[in-house]
This record gives sequence, structure tokens and C-alpha cells, in this order.
Amino acid sequence: MIAYLKGILASTSADHAVIEVGGVGYLVGASSRTLAALGPVGEAVHVHTELLVGEDFQRLVGFASADERDWFRLLTGVQGVGARVALAILSALEPAELNRAVAAQDKAMVARANGVGPKLAERIVRELKDKAGGIVLGPAAAAQAAPVGASADAASALLNLGFRPAEAASAVTAAEEELGAGATLDALVRLALRKAGKK
Repeated sequence: MIAYLKGILASTSADHAVIEVGGVGYLVGASSRTLAALGPVGEAVHVHTELLVGEDFQRLVGFASADERDWFRLLTGVQGVGARVALAILSALEPAELNRAVAAQDKAMVARANGVGPKLAERIVRELKDKAGGIVLGPAAAAQAAPVGASADAASALLNLGFRPAEAASAVTAAEEELGAGATLDALVRLALRKAGKK
């Protein structure tokens, strides 16, 4: 599994970038929002990644933030939402907006994305309502750019260990309150696991 790429931005196009890492060029699909965040060609970049594997393909998708990657995973878990549609949604809405749309069951907001009709938008907001708790940890966390990534990564780590989204979000929030805004990912995960284990 490739968790992230750190290298030089070799080129970009409408729907992907090529990132050179150690002399190898990785073609990485991405939302327009991520592509815009990468900066100029020739500069150093760091993207979170998801490797998609099918019977006859392998595709690497990149994200400017861990939040965006986590939303991609949630979106592609909805029936009828493939990688292309998920990236279209993430191009139209940033993670915080998507979180608000799901929380408010605002299907019209999700339907702004290319290729998303009213029925699919309704299915997305309905199916993700109970699953989105571990992605964005509220406006207080969103106001501080650095901790959001660590918080989201910590929540993602707990989700991968089998915790439910609400449990993961609650444990990470409690850990962050105890450790403070500058907490490292490692410290957050360790304390969040202890917090979750007490419930």
C-alpha cells in the first residue's frame, strides 16, 4: 500500500499529475482542488494517496489532505460512486463543505458536482450521515490547519483498527483536548486508543 508520495511535481493535466520520486514518475489522479493546491511544476510536493486495484487496472489517486483522502474512501463506498464521481464531488466541494452537506442532508449541494444526479446525491447524503463522524472534527479543529491533518489521520488509524466512526472521532477529540493542539500523530493515536478502550 502506498500511503503518500513526496517528490517533485513533473507535470499536471486536467485530471492528474505526474510526481517524480527517486527517478520514477508516478501518474496520480486527483481532484481539481488537489491539483490547484500542488503549486508550480518543478516544486517539491507531498500528497496522500490511495491505490485502486481492479481486475485489469491499478490506479493511484492523490489528495492534498488526509481529510480529502478519507472522504474519497467514504464516497467510493457508496453504491454507484466510482473514483471518477468521487473526485468530481471533491473538486466541487472541500471536505468541510461536504461534511456540512452530509450533516444537513443537503443533497442539492452534493448534486452540484459533475455527474451527480439528484438520486445519487440523495443516496450519498443518506448513506454517509452515520459514517462521516470520524472525518472532520468540527469548526474548532478546522480553524487550526496543522492539527486537522493529525486529527484526521489519527481518526483514520482508529477506523482501520475496526472502531466505528463516532467512537474514533470521540476518542481523538478527547485525546486532542488532553494533549493540546500541537500534538503529534503518534501521541494522538496512542492516547485515543486508551480513551477508546475505556468505553
